[in-house]
Amino acid sequence: MIRPLEKPQNKYWLTFALCGLAAALMFLPFYILDKGFFLYAGDFNSQQIAFYYSANQFVKSGGGSFSWATDLGSGFLNSYAFYLAGSPFWWLSLLFPAAWMPYLMVPMLCLKFAVAGGGAYLWMRRYTRKANMAVLGACMYAFSGFTVYNVFFNHFVDVVALFPYLLWALDAAVYEKRRGPFAVLVALNLLNNYFFFAGQVVFLAIYFVCMVLAGRYKINGRTFGALAFESLAGVGMGAILAIPTMLSLQNNPRVSSFSEGFGLLLYSSVQQYAAILYSFFFPPDCPYMPVIFDSGVIKWTSMTAYLPLVSMMGVLAYCRCKKGTAFKWILSTCLVMALVPGLNSMFYAMNSSYYARWYYMPVLIMCAVTIYGLEHEDEVDLKKGLRPTLAVLVAYCAFALVPTETDDGGWKIGVMDYPEKFFLNFGIALIGVLLFWVLWLMYKRTPQLPRRLTAAVLVFGCLYGAMHIAIGKFAQWDNDKDFYQQQYVDGRALAEILPEGAYRIDDYECYDNLGLWVNRSDLQTFNSTVAPSILEFYPQVGVKRDVRSAPEVDEYALRGLLSVKYTICPVDKQEEFEEKAGDNWRYWTIQGQLAVYENTDWLPMAYSYDAYITEEEYEEIPEEYRDNLLVRAIVLSEEQVNTWGGGLRHLTEAEQTDFDRASYEEDLDDRQAMAASSVELDNWGLTANIQLENSTLVFFPVPYDAGFTATVNGEEAPVLKVSGGLMAVPASAGDNTIRLEYHTQGLNVSLTLAAVSAVAFAGYLVLCARARKKHRAALAEKYHLDPPQPRQ
Repeated sequence: MIRPLEKPQNKYWLTFALCGLAAALMFLPFYILDKGFFLYAGDFNSQQIAFYYSANQFVKSGGGSFSWATDLGSGFLNSYAFYLAGSPFWWLSLLFPAAWMPYLMVPMLCLKFAVAGGGAYLWMRRYTRKANMAVLGACMYAFSGFTVYNVFFNHFVDVVALFPYLLWALDAAVYEKRRGPFAVLVALNLLNNYFFFAGQVVFLAIYFVCMVLAGRYKINGRTFGALAFESLAGVGMGAILAIPTMLSLQNNPRVSSFSEGFGLLLYSSVQQYAAILYSFFFPPDCPYMPVIFDSGVIKWTSMTAYLPLVSMMGVLAYCRCKKGTAFKWILSTCLVMALVPGLNSMFYAMNSSYYARWYYMPVLIMCAVTIYGLEHEDEVDLKKGLRPTLAVLVAYCAFALVPTETDDGGWKIGVMDYPEKFFLNFGIALIGVLLFWVLWLMYKRTPQLPRRLTAAVLVFGCLYGAMHIAIGKFAQWDNDKDFYQQQYVDGRALAEILPEGAYRIDDYECYDNLGLWVNRSDLQTFNSTVAPSILEFYPQVGVKRDVRSAPEVDEYALRGLLSVKYTICPVDKQEEFEEKAGDNWRYWTIQGQLAVYENTDWLPMAYSYDAYITEEEYEEIPEEYRDNLLVRAIVLSEEQVNTWGGGLRHLTEAEQTDFDRASYEEDLDDRQAMAASSVELDNWGLTANIQLENSTLVFFPVPYDAGFTATVNGEEAPVLKVSGGLMAVPASAGDNTIRLEYHTQGLNVSLTLAAVSAVAFAGYLVLCARARKKHRAALAEKYHLDPPQPRQ
């Protein structure tokens, strides 16, 4: 029986404050240690801090559509929609200067924990007898292993924070016939993160079907129609970033690989199954340092569904004692989907890459059934959860005790790389379960139970969360000790002293994404969602490109081709860089801990060729020589040759084989002689002035994107995709001013859709208000009630 919801927010702000304060206490030691500049490890340092800083700076520099500081240059919205561009938390951070961003990372995280707890309370209050029990469940959700683990990724916590409001709005639409909030929350969650929204759609479908089948939802045609309309209207209003991003990502190899065959049914490693089970019972491992399992896909997958203090005890007890309930069906369905690769991939549009980044949704249900067990001890025997939970915890100790042969033919006990970390996790989980049981025995059937357990969950969440962060942070302590100085201090200082102009930089043995701090296009970039043509171009010249761009320092021709004028390296790496880099680099200056070298063999970001080679011939060139060839000739398709190749000669067969350093220097001189006299970059594109002897193609070492348009001397011109993913524009003999301007593809369509959806939604709300008014009037007439009087 569902309890009518009275004063749904009576404990909301209490929950909000408790979760925010507890999160602040969890981060406080590190905040003090880092003097406000919180450093964690890996993605948090490399991406999250730099992205918040750079995106803030980009928006406040006049806005625009194209970020030159992102890899070789990429559309701003397409590159950052996944990370922050739609997040209300990031938009809130724009109230503060860009320089403050690193110092605001912890306060923003605390706000996210608070919002997560508040949302979980709103949803859970409907399913609890007492408000304080909903507060307890909400705190479990806010400090679940999933939330704590994903501090590492930062923007994943945004999703954890907003999701409960979406589920609350769905319930309100069904139970209370409340119209409007569901569409708004659909739009907000889609705008916040399109990647996670795809999984939310799948989960909401499971939730809805299970609630209907179990009789919790009573659906008639009018209610179903309202839900359908609000779903569509919400998607329409929230698709502002989704449509442009989908158009951009459709050629990204990371999202174009789909599961098939055995990969749909079975994980390739049996360890994957053991790791999934482990993730429910134990506090999460460090994202980059799994404790037990070294086979399967474990690192960075967000595989954890741990509930602080209670672990799986309440969930197992509920599932063993309750039959045919909606929540049990939901959890059972999620468990099956987690164990079957093809079903798991449904949360990511059937992508073959394994992730568990949807676990936060069943975690919310797990918190609710745990609270149900506490409130209904006559229906749920917690002992039926205690015993199997303890059994599983103890069973995993076998991995620390099994004999194992070492590489040198000897023997050791245990298969773990980090047995001390396992026993720390084991101890935390065991102490949590036992402490929970003791508190349950002491305070069950007393009014103090929810408050005592809430305090225990918050304290426990702070402690295990701090330990989790500490393990990841201090393992990288020596590696990250110069991050603040080199990135925040010296990088921003270099941004002020480097010359203005159109060029790129490179860095050697620096921290990731230095280019975002220097505000220059950098060959060394860590970003998963850059322009797809970057991911197409690099592999063709023998450079691996998955989540980062990182050409080796000896790729001298690539740097000339891509207009790299400066390389930055730590002062203590100067000698090493000079030995590897070659004679074309000369010392330029030192800024703090960073030394800068200038490339004497660099090309402007616009130049022309006198020769071409076909795509088929290009594919015959060994990868290690292709960057040299691209300095010599432009690569065209047969169609482009027929249409635009008239002013170019076909590279001879002999010229397709000679790629030593001396010939590179000659080719470089030829390109410099045919280069633009000036190139200017801005947040919308670039402007180049070039004088041509003949009508030909002007080449730009810029990633091709369908969003680019070109004008030559004010007249529209086609933008060609050439040389494996870069761009060229045809121009006539004489002086030419070429303007390349980027407009996010699909943005106008998405804005129009959002506007139409918003108008339709507003009309829908008006109709709903009129219907409610008419219904109240009919009731008043039927029962002879006085109509409501207007307020004085």
